[in-house]
Amino acid sequence: MDLLQRTDRDGVAQLHMNAPERLNALSDEMLAALQAQIDALREDNSTRAVVLSGAGKAFCAGHDLKQMTAGRQAEDGGKAYFKDLFDRCAQVMMGLQEIPQPVIAQVHGIATAAGCQLVASCDMAVAAEGTRFGVNGVNIGLFCSTPMVALSRNIPRKQAFEMLTTGQFISAEKAEALGLVNRVVPVDQLEASAMALADMVAEKLGAAVKIGKQAFYAQAQMLLDKAYAYTGEVMVENMLWRDTEEGISAFLEKRPPNWTQDS
Repeated sequence: MDLLQRTDRDGVAQLHMNAPERLNALSDEMLAALQAQIDALREDNSTRAVVLSGAGKAFCAGHDLKQMTAGRQAEDGGKAYFKDLFDRCAQVMMGLQEIPQPVIAQVHGIATAAGCQLVASCDMAVAAEGTRFGVNGVNIGLFCSTPMVALSRNIPRKQAFEMLTTGQFISAEKAEALGLVNRVVPVDQLEASAMALADMVAEKLGAAVKIGKQAFYAQAQMLLDKAYAYTGEVMVENMLWRDTEEGISAFLEKRPPNWTQDS
């Protein structure tokens, strides 16, 4: 059975991590499977939204500690392996934000360490009631430095620092209040809620969402004046599209738009 299962429906790709016996840990194999799907989605004009979920009792428990322990047996104590591992993980996390489709994490059980990083790296997240989030590496002597990058770009600085230095979990409700997830729903409504959000995104003009997602992350790294200058250029480009003209006309005429672009 595939380690990462993909199902496509009406412009939405569902990616389902399928290693429940390992709590969907980000093993070498899981990272490779995620990277392969990210690479495929970069060129996939028919997919307009992605939902990422996990099988079993947890969304993702972070890196595979057994593999990491084995990696230490190398002559250099694992330095080369660990450098490669964290580089590959970073590529996956950045890739989720670089692909044109919005990615929604469908989270349940626990999302800890690199699993919490995975949630923070997705564009949006829906969590089931009872889900717990943590960057708990400090509890075993390994500060979650790479998960910190995504986490500290999602929630306030002091809250992130407390999570990183205490290793304590936060509830789904607190994760929502801090901005780590968009909404919290009953467990039996989790998949339907995540898919409803994905369907709402998939109904929009894909080209507009694509250019908007790229601009969203680019402008966040700029000074205010440069951000306005950059996004102004993006809006000019967007306004010149035939499909944008059609969308405005359809709105004014109170009818559904007749869009032609897929990308």
